[in-house]
Amino acid sequence: MSVFIDTGVIVALHNRRDVMHARAVELFKEALSSDLGPVYTSDYIFDEAVTFALRKTGRPELAISLGSFILGIGVKPVMTVLKVDDGIFSDAWELFKRYSRKGLSFTDCTSVALVKRRGIHHIMSFDQDFDGIIPRLG
Repeated sequence: MSVFIDTGVIVALHNRRDVMHARAVELFKEALSSDLGPVYTSDYIFDEAVTFALRKTGRPELAISLGSFILGIGVKPVMTVLKVDDGIFSDAWELFKRYSRKGLSFTDCTSVALVKRRGIHHIMSFDQDFDGIIPRLG
């Protein structure tokens, strides 16, 4: 089994002031200590997470710490950052045309495309827009 971690969980994990912080910590501990297998995220999630963290908190040090955590800089790497290549981008565009009315952003669609293409079993997300598309832990 394997799990893909979405932006909201990563941001909440690193922001103690986030209302979802405790749940994010719980989910992340579960991901690292259970049979969920490898933990993934993507370059698009990296972009979204560090940008959102900076904008939401106004704290550059939090955004930099979060980015370093995702990249495994100064800490033991805990996740693999997958790249959105041309094929994933094309798949995501098709998914976006299909699911944008459901509320999925293009970045969400890149995550769905990666999960499906890589055979990842779950997405760890607080975003209910993924429900009915891919199995969600959140």
